[in-house]
Amino acid sequence: MIRHWLAVATVCAALAACGKDAQEPAADAAPSSLAVTLQPARMQELERAIAVSGPVTAWEEMQLGVEVGGLRVTDLHVDVGERVRKGELLLELDARTIASELAQARAAHAEAAAAVELAQANLRRAEKLAAEQLISAASLDELRAARTQAQARQATARAALDASQLRMDFTRLRAPDDGIVSKRLVEPGQVVAAGSELLRLIRDGRLEWQAELAADELARVSVGDPVALEAPGGAVAEGRVRAVSPGVDAETRTGTIYADLPDPEGLQVGQFVPGRIATGAGRALTVPAAAVVERDGYPYVFIVGSDGVAKRLRVRIGTRAGDAVEILDGLKPGTPVVVRGAGFLGDGDRVRVVAEGASPATPQAAS
Repeated sequence: MIRHWLAVATVCAALAACGKDAQEPAADAAPSSLAVTLQPARMQELERAIAVSGPVTAWEEMQLGVEVGGLRVTDLHVDVGERVRKGELLLELDARTIASELAQARAAHAEAAAAVELAQANLRRAEKLAAEQLISAASLDELRAARTQAQARQATARAALDASQLRMDFTRLRAPDDGIVSKRLVEPGQVVAAGSELLRLIRDGRLEWQAELAADELARVSVGDPVALEAPGGAVAEGRVRAVSPGVDAETRTGTIYADLPDPEGLQVGQFVPGRIATGAGRALTVPAAAVVERDGYPYVFIVGSDGVAKRLRVRIGTRAGDAVEILDGLKPGTPVVVRGAGFLGDGDRVRVVAEGASPATPQAAS
């Protein structure tokens, strides 16, 4: 029996020793760290640009109508998208009523002109007779007054004739300038009202791009700065800043820039397109684009402490030029930042710094 218990004790001791040996590696194992590369933030010459989106609008859109109302459209000579020249006939109204008024005004003017001629002839004869003292001075004065009255009636008739002719001209709508018809609000046979919009014309066919910028960005833009727009289909439309609003809106704290587009490259009024405003070159603090990560809608970079722990820093970024990103705030020149592996990091993660060109960094779970 004693030998039996000694054998059992020996077996239990052996099993305990084996269990202890199996657990020792797990207790001594440390979680593996992420391999990353570092690169210092540095100052460099950078082509500055502002990326922003905005609508394409007409440089000047003219709303066209007629000055007479109650008349029917008889002819419409243009449609949307057509290019027209200054003075070109766009539409005509039924002018029969006004033509009748114009004929009456011409007849009245002719009658008044004949009365002036008669009054002048009577006055000339009377002046000859008065020189020979064959008529009285009172009669001569009456003839002079008659001539003045006839001339006044002629002037009135002439004004009425001009008004009738002007109304006749108003029945024909002509293009006030070169341009492109952008909208048509009338159909043949429609009775129109005076002053109502019938057609819309983009003056000279010129388009412009408008963009809203924050106050600090607006201060960096100047008249003449080049603009490049990403047109649908991959084309690039180029232009230049024509005007910059002198102030910002009190509520939105933004201002507007206006860019001329001499060659719109397929852009159309109403499109909302992204663009870049080149604001010139200058020295800027930059880091590689791979070093900047977006978390919760904010940009961050990671630095590594002497203890090998990654620390997250929130930064404010500016222009992106190729593989470089401008850092406006939150980082000092020369500070090493994580480049490879930054997208896998979290604040407080332990990392292992490797040389540039080493095998790609991949996160590993702790044992």
